[in-house]
Amino acid sequence: MDRDSQLELYGLVADRLKEAHATVRTLQVPEGVRMALTRKLLVITAAAKHDLTDAARRLDQFMSELDSERFPADADPGRTDGTH
Repeated sequence: MDRDSQLELYGLVADRLKEAHATVRTLQVPEGVRMALTRKLLVITAAAKHDLTDAARRLDQFMSELDSERFPADADPGRTDGTH
């Protein structure tokens, strides 16, 4: 991938991550679901630092799941450390 297309992809992924975070923030879902979705986005964000193409693919899949309202099961509301 040449430098210009890499920068273009980076900009696209950054914009879509911002959009995804805003979408998750405004969802009317239990807090445990919101936290699980936010964790997924943080994983995708971290992946973008190492493999931008894979992160873009994972973000596309995440957005498709959001669009079809396929959310993770509500996490245990008593846990705040991300463990089950």
